[in-house]
Amino acid sequence: MANLKITLVKSLNGRNDKHIATAHSLGLKKINNVTIQPDNAQTQGKIKQISYLVKVEAE
Repeated sequence: MANLKITLVKSLNGRNDKHIATAHSLGLKKINNVTIQPDNAQTQGKIKQISYLVKVEAE
């Protein structure tokens, strides 16, 4: 199964509470935090919700 490298590129300050919770569920808490997640429907949905905050690369 393929993995995705997800990097938080914008601050979570002042964002919608649901978007902050989504970022935390992906393991992202500070700018430039990087996490590796499996490429599945659940992860894709989380990325879609906070796409304006993250950078995604295939790994």
